[in-house]
Amino acid sequence: MHRTGPSNLITDVPGLSVGNAHDARLRSGVTVLLADAPMTASIDVRGGAPGTRESHALEPDGAIDEVHAVVLSGGSAFGLDAATGVQSWLRERGIGFSVGGARVPIVPQAILFDLLNGGDTDWGNSTPYQRLAREACDAASTDFALGTAGAGYGASTANLKGGLGSASEVTQDGATLGALIAVNAAGVVNIGEGPHFWAAPFEIGGEYGARGWPTKFSPADLDIRMKAGPGPQNSSIAIVATDVRLDKAQLRRLAIMAHTGLARAIYPVNTPIDGDVIFAVSTCRRDAEVDYMSLARLGSACANVLARATARGVFEAAAFEDEPRYKPAWRDLHAAKGAR
Repeated sequence: MHRTGPSNLITDVPGLSVGNAHDARLRSGVTVLLADAPMTASIDVRGGAPGTRESHALEPDGAIDEVHAVVLSGGSAFGLDAATGVQSWLRERGIGFSVGGARVPIVPQAILFDLLNGGDTDWGNSTPYQRLAREACDAASTDFALGTAGAGYGASTANLKGGLGSASEVTQDGATLGALIAVNAAGVVNIGEGPHFWAAPFEIGGEYGARGWPTKFSPADLDIRMKAGPGPQNSSIAIVATDVRLDKAQLRRLAIMAHTGLARAIYPVNTPIDGDVIFAVSTCRRDAEVDYMSLARLGSACANVLARATARGVFEAAAFEDEPRYKPAWRDLHAAKGAR
């Protein structure tokens, strides 16, 4: 029996909080994952066009063994400014990696492309992403908005408005898992033109509409649909988290397995025009013996949680009403309609 945590958010993992901030005129935003103690972290990159910061430090052979926040942001490469804003916010509070007399906050980040969604990107000689990041830190809480919020504010898929999604699960042995994702995929999360999500088999408690599978698949449902436009304009950027104490090598495996969750929810995924990135973090609050089999179970469960979070990001999104060229929201097309 699969069950969510109390809030069905990544913040069900004890010690975590999430803050969102966006700029409606810019049509972009920032999401920050904070922790009340340093986290262990790793990363796995599968998309062909990623944008990241501090990613090499998270490799199993990297020298850094703690991170103090993780950032997801819009803005393409300009959005990498957000981590600097989080760094300064943490440093002001005395949080960071101690190096002699200096204290350096370690803040990994991934970005998505949302520069062509009708927003005003004429920001002058400095980007707004440091400001948005600090606002997100100030807003951090165990409860936060999904859909058109934070890093998912300006996101889209091939046919629908994208958004910020999250989900959690408590395993049979009491471990807590969570996922957080900004869905800006080149592909689609729904089957054909209907209301059904590719992630339907993993849904818990009607969290994205309880539509299940369509009664019948047509050949057109398997057509490959991808976002039109020049070059790489996409990325699904995510964080999976657990309270189980894992080292960097184990977290790397967790991130690798979590990509299966993207494959369960997005069709197609990990393309050359996506920048798909998954961070895996542990708050290390739960000591447990982790062998190969238990790590395999944790990774499989993380993939399921991330698939659910992906569907929720699109399910919860709201469209930009004043921009007819932009993508419609799932809710506008399907919420009032019955299953086919």
